[in-house]
Amino acid sequence: MARILMVVTGADSITLTDGTPHPTGFWAEELVELHRGLVAAGHEVDVATPGGVGPTVDPGSLSDASADELRSYLASMGDVLTSPRTLGDVANGEYDAIALPGGHGPMVDLATDADLGRLLVDAADRGSVVGVLCHGPAGLLSAVRENGSFAFAGRRLAVFTDEEEQQGGLAGGSPYLVESRLRELGAVVESGEPWSVTVVTDGTLVSGQNPPSSVATASRLVEVLAAR
Repeated sequence: MARILMVVTGADSITLTDGTPHPTGFWAEELVELHRGLVAAGHEVDVATPGGVGPTVDPGSLSDASADELRSYLASMGDVLTSPRTLGDVANGEYDAIALPGGHGPMVDLATDADLGRLLVDAADRGSVVGVLCHGPAGLLSAVRENGSFAFAGRRLAVFTDEEEQQGGLAGGSPYLVESRLRELGAVVESGEPWSVTVVTDGTLVSGQNPPSSVATASRLVEVLAAR
C-alpha cells in the first residue's frame, strides 16, 4: 500500500481577462475517480490544500446526470476532504506519490504555490510517482528549482489542450493557457483528439488530458504504483 497526497485547489474563482470573476474550484469527476481508483487498489489517500482551506467543487462539474453520484461520493470522503491537511505542513518524501486533479482552480493557486513546488521538485528529483489530470498540470508550473530550471522540462505529458479550452473551457477569457505555458517551460505535451481518453506515462509521471480521461488516469496510476 502506498501513501498518496492529493493536492487540491483552494480557489473558488478565477479572474477572466476582462477582470470579472468566474466561479471555479476542483472538478468533481476528476477528484472522485482519482480517489476512488486509488482507494479501491488499497492505497491511502490524504488531501491537502494551500492553507488547509476546505476546497470548493466547481459548480460546472455537477451539472449533468452523474451529479448526484458525484455529490454522494464527495460527501462520503468526510473530513479527508472537508478538513484537509495544510500543504505547507507536508514534508518532502512524506508520501509515495502526489496526485493533482483539475478544474480551473489550480491555475489560480497551485500554479504558483511554493510548498507544492517544493514537494514536486523533490518528487521529480527522487523519481516519486506524480499523477496529474486535465488542468491539474497547472500545478506543475510551480516546480521551478532555485536555479530557475523547470523540474519537468523534457518530460512527456498530457494536459487539457488549448483547443479544448477554446471549445469547452474558458475560451478567450482564460488568463493563460496551461498547455502553452507548459510547452514554454520545456514540457513535451502529447495531445490526443479533443475530449478523447488520453493518458501519457513518462516513467513515474502519469497524466490525463481531460475529464473523460479520469478513470483511465487513475488506472494507470495504480499500475505505475504497483510496479514500484
